[in-house]
Amino acid sequence: MAFGWIDEQALLRRRAGLVRTLRPRPANSPLLDLASNDYLGLARHPEVTEGAARAARTWGGGSTGSRLVTGTTELHSQLELELAEYCGFEAALVFSSGYAANLAAVTALAPHGSLIVSDAGNHASLIDGCRLARGTTQVVGHADPEAVRKELQTHGGPAVVVSDTVFSVDGDAAPLAGLAEACREHGAGLLVDDAHGLGVLGDGGRGAPHAAGLAGADDVVVTVTLSKSLGSQGGAVLGPARVIDHLVNAARTFIFDTGLAPAAAGAALAALHLLRREPARAARAREVAAELHARLTAAGHEAVRPDAAVVSVRAPSPEKAVRWAADCRTAGLAVGCFRPPSVPDGISRLRLTARADLSEGQIERAVRVIGETRP
Repeated sequence: MAFGWIDEQALLRRRAGLVRTLRPRPANSPLLDLASNDYLGLARHPEVTEGAARAARTWGGGSTGSRLVTGTTELHSQLELELAEYCGFEAALVFSSGYAANLAAVTALAPHGSLIVSDAGNHASLIDGCRLARGTTQVVGHADPEAVRKELQTHGGPAVVVSDTVFSVDGDAAPLAGLAEACREHGAGLLVDDAHGLGVLGDGGRGAPHAAGLAGADDVVVTVTLSKSLGSQGGAVLGPARVIDHLVNAARTFIFDTGLAPAAAGAALAALHLLRREPARAARAREVAAELHARLTAAGHEAVRPDAAVVSVRAPSPEKAVRWAADCRTAGLAVGCFRPPSVPDGISRLRLTARADLSEGQIERAVRVIGETRP
């Protein structure tokens, strides 16, 4: 029977407690949201939603084609200029998603004969980019510049080191200065995904590379998403103009994909303007994360100290993590639930989003519910 193996896979998932299901949410959910990636609380901000609506009224519901045909509007170009300037880079290129941006950057910057050195804790989009690239990939230990250095020493040709800046599972930050040093010793490029750093780290939320003094360097390329701190959708690659020009000509997820919808571009641009005007939102997100961690650990939970806005709480097993998250939801709190294969170390977790717009009362309520529902 066609696809008969699917039933066997479904049975194995059920036995392992790894079944995933869609859960449509209403427009106005009663739940306290610590599950989304809306770090700055901008997804529903009136200026951001109006930016989306205005763009849709002006440019239409869709971009109508690929970026190289009809899918580039003046709005896309403005967003690219302002995003690059805010983050400290020479140029930017907007994609339909952060996933597409990562696939583009890795595949286009790792041709045949090159070496890709990839952190073991990298996001699935970076991993898939490594799989699709024509270069050879070597996976190294998590957040280990010395391991990166050793791999680079074995290769005499072009090389690129690939890493998240803030890892999505535990919220820990990559040692960017150490990675950059290792790269420069061997003439390698550094490609980092700042999905969880933009809007949270750096001066006014300009990102982890900016905070590390790497913004604008000719050997550093950064990918970002517009769907987290900026409350919209889409992704972008930031870097030297010659790298961006290369992506326009070589990145398949740019050339052959329909451009980002104007509404998403308009929302992201409005959010960027708001962040520029209210830079304290970034610091507030970090403060909320630190407060959540302090209260959770004081209550006896095993929580990882956050470097940005992700707070991770260890769970005893995949099944108990699912039950814990479900019980939290029943009690009015939405939290993320990370289980294998989404976690590289096999340890299941609750994943909490520290949003800049959370009040002290909401923080207290979240910690109380997590404690009361603990398996």
